Amino acid sequence: MSELAQRKARPVHVFLPHRAGLPRLSTYFVTLWRRRHFAIELSRASMRAAHTNTFFGQFWLVISPALNAAVYFLLVNIIRGGNSGPDFFIHLLAGLFAFNFISATMTAGADSVVRGGSLVLNTAFPLLLLPWSSLRTAFFRFLPSLLILLAFFAYFDWIGPHPMACDQVTGECVALNTVHFSVVQLMAIPAFALIFVFAAGLGALMATVQVYFRDTSQFLPYATRIWLYLSPVLYFADQLQPWMLKVELFNPLYPLLGVWTDTLARGVMPPLTWWLGATAWALGSLLIGTLYFISREREFAVRI
Repeated sequence: MSELAQRKARPVHVFLPHRAGLPRLSTYFVTLWRRRHFAIELSRASMRAAHTNTFFGQFWLVISPALNAAVYFLLVNIIRGGNSGPDFFIHLLAGLFAFNFISATMTAGADSVVRGGSLVLNTAFPLLLLPWSSLRTAFFRFLPSLLILLAFFAYFDWIGPHPMACDQVTGECVALNTVHFSVVQLMAIPAFALIFVFAAGLGALMATVQVYFRDTSQFLPYATRIWLYLSPVLYFADQLQPWMLKVELFNPLYPLLGVWTDTLARGVMPPLTWWLGATAWALGSLLIGTLYFISREREFAVRI
């Protein structure tokens, strides 16, 4: 067969705009599961590129979030003249670590499809693997921060007795250090599972938006910083005024971080309404973000 005939015999892929719509989801998710190793290897390559497989890279993953939490503790407690104790510091650590996980998933997910443009153009695979590989990377970067949290928690639990703070007007005294291990902290596992599900949907949503609006990744750092201040990270969720609670109904991180920090940092069981709200936000984010991504991914090739 001549060279010209061989060229004519080769398949030619033509990418055209496609009307938005969902494919057969059962087939899609079966293919997605079969290709899961691709997302794992892509995540590992991303982590190697960030030198997280070296000693200093892993050390920075551990120390960076702790330094970030120390700066916020200095600003919101010491400089402000507050008298919050170790329980607030543990709450701050837990809240910042979880928020950084969500923020990292959003940021990396937003760039995942655009950054993997050559893969999108030359390889046929479920593109949802791209933002979900970023989700895996953010999760494994989050895990070392739990070592810092556990170390501080064990230290504050060990140093007792707990100091007391007394109100000069009423004379009422409360323990500043209420940090102690309890069975309730096991509920932090399902609490973080809801955060993980919420981040998965949000990462897929940001990946889709970034394809159509390329300035999304530039806007995200400012949006996430404002979101941090509006979320129960720099304060306890139950410290808000009644009128502020009406605003927090529209903030998904209010119940999500509320159940996470109350169970893990304070060792108390959050109200059932918080659990229901966190579950609704997590499942809603997963369904909306994932289905919107899948419905649009067939025209990504002509948008990149």
